[in-house]
Amino acid sequence: MRSARLFLLAAASVAVLTAAAPALAQVQPSDPWAQASSDIPADTNVRFGVLPNGMQYAVMRNATPPGQASLRLRIDAGSLMENEDQLGLAHFMEHMAFNGTTNIPENELLRILERLGLAFGADTNAATGFDQTFYQLELPRTNDETVDAALRIMREQVSEALMDPAALDAERGVIEGEERTRNTPGLRSAKAQLALLAPGQRLSNRFPIGDLNIIRTAPRERFVEFYHAYYRPNRATFIAVGDFDVDVMEAKIRAAFESWQPKGAEGPEPDLGTVQPRGPQTSILVEPGIQSSIQLNWVRAPDLDPDTIAERRANRIRNLGLAVLNRRLGEISRQENAPFIGAGADSSTVVDSLEIGGISASFNPGGWQRALETIEQEQRRLVQFGVSEAELQREITDARTALENAANAAATRTTPGLVNGLLNAANNETVFTTPATNLALFNQAVEGLTAAQVNSVLPPVFEGQGPVILVITPVEIEGGADAVTAALQASRQVPVAPPAAQAQLDWPYANFGTATAPTSRTELAAVGATVVTFPNGVRLTVKPTTFRDEQILVSVRTGLGELSLPTDRSTPLAFGGFVFQAGGLGKLTADELNRVLSGRIYSVGFSADGDAWQLSGATRPQDLNLQMQVLAAYLTDPGLRPAPFQQIQALFPQIIAQQMATPGGAFAMQSAELLASGDKREALPTAAEVASWTIDELRSGVTAGLAAGPIDVTMVGDVTVDDAIAAVAGTFGALPARAPAPQPATGATVRRFPAGTAEPVVLKHTGPGEQGLAYIAWPTTDAVIDRTEARTIQILGEVMGLRATEEIRERLAIAYSPGVGASSSDTFTGYGSIFVQALTRPESFTAFYDAVNAIVASLRDTPITEDELNRARLPEVERLKRSQAGNEYWLGQLSGVAANPADVDQILTHVSDLEAITVADIQRAARQYLRADTAWRGVSISDNPAAPAAPAAAQ
Repeated sequence: MRSARLFLLAAASVAVLTAAAPALAQVQPSDPWAQASSDIPADTNVRFGVLPNGMQYAVMRNATPPGQASLRLRIDAGSLMENEDQLGLAHFMEHMAFNGTTNIPENELLRILERLGLAFGADTNAATGFDQTFYQLELPRTNDETVDAALRIMREQVSEALMDPAALDAERGVIEGEERTRNTPGLRSAKAQLALLAPGQRLSNRFPIGDLNIIRTAPRERFVEFYHAYYRPNRATFIAVGDFDVDVMEAKIRAAFESWQPKGAEGPEPDLGTVQPRGPQTSILVEPGIQSSIQLNWVRAPDLDPDTIAERRANRIRNLGLAVLNRRLGEISRQENAPFIGAGADSSTVVDSLEIGGISASFNPGGWQRALETIEQEQRRLVQFGVSEAELQREITDARTALENAANAAATRTTPGLVNGLLNAANNETVFTTPATNLALFNQAVEGLTAAQVNSVLPPVFEGQGPVILVITPVEIEGGADAVTAALQASRQVPVAPPAAQAQLDWPYANFGTATAPTSRTELAAVGATVVTFPNGVRLTVKPTTFRDEQILVSVRTGLGELSLPTDRSTPLAFGGFVFQAGGLGKLTADELNRVLSGRIYSVGFSADGDAWQLSGATRPQDLNLQMQVLAAYLTDPGLRPAPFQQIQALFPQIIAQQMATPGGAFAMQSAELLASGDKREALPTAAEVASWTIDELRSGVTAGLAAGPIDVTMVGDVTVDDAIAAVAGTFGALPARAPAPQPATGATVRRFPAGTAEPVVLKHTGPGEQGLAYIAWPTTDAVIDRTEARTIQILGEVMGLRATEEIRERLAIAYSPGVGASSSDTFTGYGSIFVQALTRPESFTAFYDAVNAIVASLRDTPITEDELNRARLPEVERLKRSQAGNEYWLGQLSGVAANPADVDQILTHVSDLEAITVADIQRAARQYLRADTAWRGVSISDNPAAPAAPAAAQ
């Protein structure tokens, strides 16, 4: 069966842009919906259809969130369909679908969508992979104006793209900028992996970004050839999910696309090639800045069986066995002095070209041999001794719990999630099923299932051509491939024993004292929340919602967070988020905790906010009491064991090297402290500092930070106020009263933006010399009490973003995706900034700064138009309204209202503040904040040699 795409699709989705549409014309679609030849029932809430011209469609009503819709238009063609002289044109063609059509002038398409409240990138997007291209729109409303405009644009994109020669030439620089941006150690290693695993197959040299020489020189005729060959109705699938009438939407789709007819000859289906015979092979890829890893791969012909009940059962049984292996590997990774950072096994078909079964591990430099020996012996242990009945039942229990929860929450599945599920079903040729069907098929598959049956299907996972060993490392390995091969052969001679049985454990954190009754209860009717105070001072803010069935989000805040940290040095508390959950509890390791609570839904997160330490969790109503017990246990008895601390400590030099390998990563790592005027709380510690830290320092810091100060619990979701009170009353409400939080150290409450720089501060990265980053930022203000001014600055940033896209990307074509952003601290008075940055060639830095200076001068000197203000503001207003229909938004907004009731007014005025911003407000803010003397400039460059720049395109 065609399965999910491993890591390769992530590497392959190289285009992130705006919206578009497909449709094509022939009687039969190129890939009919999978249910046409399957015994699996499709979701009956979806209306599937085919137009006379062969275009497929799927329409589904869904009102989560209300009043919105998600559209996808898929073309059954990607980079695999390119000829040798077209490498990169499938992706390039996706760009050109936004650069002028028969009835929509160049640059007008995005403006139409912005006027409707869609933001470029977030709501208007597209992507090209190996085997598909899709366009997407996230509609903020489903009225006729918005839907009709969206369908008109998507139809134009797939059938009426002009591909004007001048527009093509202008876009070449943008594509080159995208290639430069995406040319990371990770992408280079993915290319090397495909070349090793699929030699001679089309997949091995069809990464969607393509060949720069072809991108720079391909004539218009070559684009037209690809467009006409593959942008055809019978290769198109239109998917619409949202809060609309299905009959009306279906009629609109028919009206928009029925007249679409193909032009020119249809393109052939590509010959993907076959898996070549090969014996054992070892390769080493040395790539500075990459995470060290080793893979043992067995390659075989792809599994192209249709999606059926039998096929799903076979896959499920195999994957249950692999889940046992992956759990064993995870437990090994959390041991002290572990042989690897992480490891996993998988079996998957890659883009209909080959099936890969294998096991891999990531490790620290120098640790390849221990990692190799461990994964080889664990893989062999699984094949030789199989899984135990206890292990199998645990995986069945956890999988069933997740499926039951999904089935119970089916009525509030999100519209974007559903539309993407239908898109994946179309691309993978699988049946789109309901959560209830998925649960029923699972129960059918595992009924009477024994460990012996699972064990019988595991050996073939590790059979086929190979093993093909790939070591990816930032440093050379002494002895090279021969040393790796010899180590594998030696490991195979080591006998393995069956895994030891694990002891039964009980949950020891069910009693925190006597449950207490609240001393006060205050209704915040304006935001639908209730604030409850307990005798020990614990405050609970709870907001019942109907956004998502079976979802409750919880946060617990206490202490001072960043305000408790010194400003003049880095401390081990920077590692708190890495170590806290992984360290387990005092009475249970993280793995023991997972075993004890198998079949329950809970989670634990930990972070340092500006003014508090925060624990977080997500659960369902039936596990709410357990979730609160888990969070209370982590607050009062965190394990903070040495193993995860040692692991991140050992990994840290690789983290630095990986960040330094790209201009964006290096700049982010090095500039944070500079932009905070030397505040070490923002600094990334050095490798030497990290090496000197101890687990005792971390343990004492975290314990002290969590021990004092009021506790604020916020709960949002599928919960009643009474149930929330009961869950807190027996946990946090039962704890002893706490001492007040200590006062911040002198200077801890102050953070300042640096002084302006006449010349850019030069920071270095270790990547290719043609990669650079230019940055400019101005100080603004905070959002500590009144957020109105911060919101004006946010919209000023959106206006600057529109202009940066038009000037830096479209006109100058010196950067793929210039970034503009604004931030205002809710902790530090007076601290905020607005910035513009671009990943570009170092020789283009001057052009970047000139362009930004011109944009800023124009904003200061000339009022913007009402149209431009609306195009900047409406997408932000719609994004905000969309987020307000989710539990995540309210959890964040309500976390401080118990301590600061005035926050309620700031929440209520968010939309109206944005809507009230005027053209004059934008010009006033530009004059006030975008001053040449306060601008801080920085660049990130490499000392490595640069690849030559592209020649200027012929005009």
